[in-house]
Amino acid sequence: MIAVIDYNVGNLKSVTNALKRIGLSPIVTRDHEIIRQADGIILPGVGTFFIAMENLKKYDLIDILNERKEAGVPILGICLGMQILFEYGSEVKVTKGLGFLKGKVDKMKVNAKIPHMGWNELLFNQNHPILKYINEKDYVYFVHSFMANGIDEELVAYCEYGEKKVTAIVSHHNVIGCQFHPEKSGEVGKKILLAFKEMVECC
Repeated sequence: MIAVIDYNVGNLKSVTNALKRIGLSPIVTRDHEIIRQADGIILPGVGTFFIAMENLKKYDLIDILNERKEAGVPILGICLGMQILFEYGSEVKVTKGLGFLKGKVDKMKVNAKIPHMGWNELLFNQNHPILKYINEKDYVYFVHSFMANGIDEELVAYCEYGEKKVTAIVSHHNVIGCQFHPEKSGEVGKKILLAFKEMVECC
């Protein structure tokens, strides 16, 4: 069972539908016991870093997410859900994130239109199981104005936008983040979710 965390900032329907299409059983929840029983956790998200963290506090979800992370449960953050995996975000005001990944999320400084919206090709920085079924230069769908910076060994893949490398996939142990929306990225996104499914099943 996959717990899709409901903290009032997620594109929950499209994520759960995408998971069902690959044979997973998602439950949209903020219930601690259901989250504790989950084989994998997904943090979706559309909105602002500050509001996301305020809602995680409001629904008392930070400690349970830390607990499951430390237990080795695979966690996938999508878009805003990826951004809050980092130490800090500067949207609205500097806000402490979950700190599962090193780095900070700031407004994009690129010589191109913001928000970054549309299809971009993925460029691989390292091998990783999440890339198992896709190829370098496959296209995925982005919608965002903020990006993660200060990434080093945790950078799995990036895209080029406005002559800048934009963080696209990050990972540290059992924690993975996708800045783009795999649930809106067609067959490539489906393959990424299939790879995550295998990671969940292997744990």
